[in-house]
Amino acid sequence: MLDDIERLVTRESPSADHAAVAASADTLARIGERLLGAPPDRIVRDGWTHLCWRFGRGPARVLLLGHHDTVWPLGSLTTHPYTVEGDVLRGPGCFDMKAGAVMALHAVAALGDRAGVTILITGDEELGSPNSRALIEDEAAGCAAALVLEASADGGALKTERKGVSLYQVRVKGRAAHAGLEPERGVNATVELAHQILAVAGLADAERGTSVTPTVLSAGTTANTVPADGRFAVDVRVRSAAEQSRVDERMRALESAVEGSVVEVLGSPNRPPMEAESSAALFARAQKVAATLGLAPLTAAAVGGASDGNFTAGAGVPTLDGLGAVGGGAHADTEHVRIGELPGRTALVSALVADLLTDARR
Repeated sequence: MLDDIERLVTRESPSADHAAVAASADTLARIGERLLGAPPDRIVRDGWTHLCWRFGRGPARVLLLGHHDTVWPLGSLTTHPYTVEGDVLRGPGCFDMKAGAVMALHAVAALGDRAGVTILITGDEELGSPNSRALIEDEAAGCAAALVLEASADGGALKTERKGVSLYQVRVKGRAAHAGLEPERGVNATVELAHQILAVAGLADAERGTSVTPTVLSAGTTANTVPADGRFAVDVRVRSAAEQSRVDERMRALESAVEGSVVEVLGSPNRPPMEAESSAALFARAQKVAATLGLAPLTAAAVGGASDGNFTAGAGVPTLDGLGAVGGGAHADTEHVRIGELPGRTALVSALVADLLTDARR
């Protein structure tokens, strides 16, 4: 397993680089064909490469889901080389989530009967899965469970809740004028933006776990010109579909506060929330399976970050996330995987799949 993780981590795959993602898919396909005895379907859409293994002639019952793209640019191996020191493995994308992709292949390879299993490893997750979302939802349709091999939460906790994500851009149109000679003839987009930023930030609801965060901001051209236009981005995270709808309605109802200005709101919900109900039964089942394997009791965590598990949960498929590597430092200089956790974690995934398949075949 360590050899396979090294092969994949040392094949850099920043999401936006189609050639690099394709090369990473080649490496992953070779690993999977060796372990599973069959090549994957290679799905290339708009330049992105996704891999899918489907086993058996009947409908899929269990979907194992992951991605092989990373946030790390080409050349990151120079500054963050692949290393193994004691119980710690390091390298760009090792934790999020190349180790998890390898674990999925090894877990299914250990099954005596793979009929009903689908493995889908996508190549654009770190961009928000704009290309693979429909593919994910299609492969999940009708499944009894989706198991997401994303990295674990702190301490190895499984991810039983993920916040939904909405992304917006608020644009303002004003009118330019000389800031010294005749500012009164202008319509100040910066002042309008200030009103809108405060209105947007006010949509947050901490008690409900809803964050509405204005982020990137730009306006104007020169210091002595009344700004004629401007914009800011908004990141929304919610625990429930109801909150996602509430914020979306309020965002679209924004009105200008400065006379003569025009406010335009672009964007929409990006990922539905993965609510606790979607994972509860699977988490309970995983706890029982872990006990039969003699593993330590499993813990659960609710997290603010999103994954492709949001899509499967949003489509009504029971979903359990964070089944991948134990470690930390995703997207950071400290990214690492705990080697000693890999065998037990992979055995858990394999046994959980087998347990689910047994139920589905009754």
